[in-house]
Amino acid sequence: MGRCDGSTPLLGVAMSMQTRIEAALELHFSHIQALSAPPRLMSAMRHAVFPGGARIRPQLCLAVAKACGDDAPALSDAAAVAIELMHCASLVHDDMPCFDDADTRRGQITVHKLYGEPLALLTGDGLIVMAYQALARGGRLHPMRTVELFSVISDGVGAPDGIVAGQAWECESRVELSQYQRAKTGALFVAATCGGALAAGVDPQPWRKLGDTLGEAYQVADDIRDVMMQADQLGKPAGQDAQHGRPSAAADLGLVGALDYFNNLMQTAVDSVPACESRAAMRQLVLKESERLVPPSACEIISRQHATKSTRVSA
Repeated sequence: MGRCDGSTPLLGVAMSMQTRIEAALELHFSHIQALSAPPRLMSAMRHAVFPGGARIRPQLCLAVAKACGDDAPALSDAAAVAIELMHCASLVHDDMPCFDDADTRRGQITVHKLYGEPLALLTGDGLIVMAYQALARGGRLHPMRTVELFSVISDGVGAPDGIVAGQAWECESRVELSQYQRAKTGALFVAATCGGALAAGVDPQPWRKLGDTLGEAYQVADDIRDVMMQADQLGKPAGQDAQHGRPSAAADLGLVGALDYFNNLMQTAVDSVPACESRAAMRQLVLKESERLVPPSACEIISRQHATKSTRVSA
C-alpha cells in the first residue's frame, strides 16, 4: 500500500473538489443516459442528485485521497461518486410517504411528489445500482482496491450497521441513540474516509475514527437544526424528529447538552486526523465544517436561551 504523505494543501481546494465531484457525477450520468432509457426515470434520477447539497461525503472522500497521495484519481472520483449516489438514494427513500412523507428536499420538490411514488422507489433503486456501476467503471485499473471499496461502501449502506439498518431502527420500538446515529449517518462517513484512503492505496483503518466521529457529529447537528430552524432554512421540513418519534440528541440531551456533545465529537474528529503532511490543513477543514453545521449564531441563541431559563429557575 502507499504512504499517507499527500503534499497537496487541502484548504483553498474545496471549490476545486466541488467542481471535480460535479464533473465526475455528470460523467457517470452520461454512461446511463442512452436513448433506450425511460426518460422520466432519467429525469427523476437527475432531480435526486442535482443540484446537490454540501456534498460533504464525497468531499471528505477526495480530501482523504488527496492526503494519501491520490495516485488513482479516476478511482477516487468513482468512490466519491458512489458514496454520493448512495446518499442521494437514501434521501429519496427517506422522503417517501412510508417514512417522512416530505414535500421538499434541498429546497426543491421531493422526487415522489414530482414523479409519483412508483418512480421514486425506482429512482432510489436505480441510484444504488448506478453507484456500483460507477465504482466498477472507475476501478478497472485497480481491481484489488476496487474489491475493497465495494466492501467498505456496502458496509456503509447495508446491514448490520449501515444506512439501511439506521432507517430500520426507526421501525423498532426501542433503540440506543448513539447506535442509531452511527448507522443512519456515521456509517457512510466511515465509508467516505476509509474509501478515500483505499482509493489511494493506503491502509484505511487510521481514517476510520475520523469518519465515525464526524458522522455522529453530523447527525447531532441535524437534530439541533431540526429543532431550531425553519423549513426554508433547512431546505426540507422542520420538526421531523418530534413528528415521527425518532431518536434525537436534542430531545434526549436538550439543546445545550446536544451542543456540548456535538462540540466534543468535533474535537475528537479534529484530534483523530492521522499523521500526514496535510494533517494541519485537514484539521482546519474539520473545524470549518463544524462552524457550517452549527453556526456560531446558533450557538449564541442556545446559550442565551439556557441563560434565560437558568435565571428563571434561580428567581
